[in-house]
Amino acid sequence: MSSPHFAALEAFVQAAETGSFKEAGRRLGISSSAIGRTIARLEAGLEVRLFYRSTRAIALTAEGEKFLVRCHRIFAEYEAAREEMGEVTTAPVGRLRVGFPSMGTEMMHHIIAFQSEYPEIELDLDFSDRLVNVVEEGFDVVMRIGTVEDSRLRMRRLKGFRHQLVATPAYIARYGHPQQVSDLTAHRCLRYRYPTTGRLSPWTFLHNGQSLRPELPQSAVANNVSTLLSMVMGDQGIALLPDLIVSENLKAGKLTAVFDACVYDERAVSLLWPSSRQYLPKVRVFVQFMASRLERELA
Repeated sequence: MSSPHFAALEAFVQAAETGSFKEAGRRLGISSSAIGRTIARLEAGLEVRLFYRSTRAIALTAEGEKFLVRCHRIFAEYEAAREEMGEVTTAPVGRLRVGFPSMGTEMMHHIIAFQSEYPEIELDLDFSDRLVNVVEEGFDVVMRIGTVEDSRLRMRRLKGFRHQLVATPAYIARYGHPQQVSDLTAHRCLRYRYPTTGRLSPWTFLHNGQSLRPELPQSAVANNVSTLLSMVMGDQGIALLPDLIVSENLKAGKLTAVFDACVYDERAVSLLWPSSRQYLPKVRVFVQFMASRLERELA
């Protein structure tokens, strides 16, 4: 991007992402003072302050945070346009911004395999349980749990997953294997809290054809399923976790399912991407690769 306007945006993004005019200048091959002057001109043109400045550090203002989201979108759209117009190779290359729920950290073996197969694709990964705005925040692909309604997005629905109540054999040996739902009141229950609402995720069971949500103890609560998995693997209790992240440990005998047949919980999982990116090679290969591996893992 040779336009002065694009150069100013690039300087801003680099400064925002590195938290340093000096580091931004090093990456762009110009001096830190040149970065500072460029940012000052940008602020003057926008008539807003983008950074708080001190002698030691810089930090984005609220306006700067909003502008950074817009800049990510501008750069992503520009790259998408270049690829669609054939101005770059049709091979899957370039930056790919992907959003995962927090449990995506347990899928790193798939992500690493993708990196090995497509080393020219630069991954920018975001792991969060917040509901991101795929288009506005400049994501190329996101994984989403649950229903999706957005006409601006394309979707690849994967095989649904369910939650499983699990513990380690060592925990079961120490505390005993629950035989019925009421037995859970005497066990160490590791609970998930939704980060968006602050509510605990209920444990739902089937009993005589009826759904049952008992009051359960809370030995620990976390808003991240990877944290709960770590505690379970450390023999600290029983947790209700997605089979996406426990299936391998169950197969290996490192985890044991606790009265699996009566756990009632199924979820849809989808890969989503903006309609404007559907023909990009990097998006296409990522969606195909992840869908194939995840569906095989859940088979």
